[in-house]
Amino acid sequence: MITGPLYNYLKFLALVLLPALGTLYFTLSGIWDLPAGEEVVGTIVAVDAFLGVLLQISSTNYNNLAQGTMDVTKTPQGTNFLLELDGDPETILEGKDRVLFNVRRAPDPSEKPQTEHGDVP
Repeated sequence: MITGPLYNYLKFLALVLLPALGTLYFTLSGIWDLPAGEEVVGTIVAVDAFLGVLLQISSTNYNNLAQGTMDVTKTPQGTNFLLELDGDPETILEGKDRVLFNVRRAPDPSEKPQTEHGDVP
């Protein structure tokens, strides 16, 4: 599954850059009689279509995740983890194979707070 910065880069490539490049070459090849206009544009469109299919598959797989939040709190007895789903567990987990949790950490009470300049008050 393609995610994160790579997904965003490939999405920009597929939605903006490759169509713009194909249009540019198609137009300039007609004006300036550049070689192999149809072949170059056909190749760009084929690569763009293939990339679009990969991104759609990745997006579909990602969107089929159940999602939630994992709260992490340090206590004198140890670290507590609280998992919260974004909805009713019986409904949200139906048909899902994976769950994605965003991590939210509470401030550690054993650490002394620091001021703006790093000094302990």
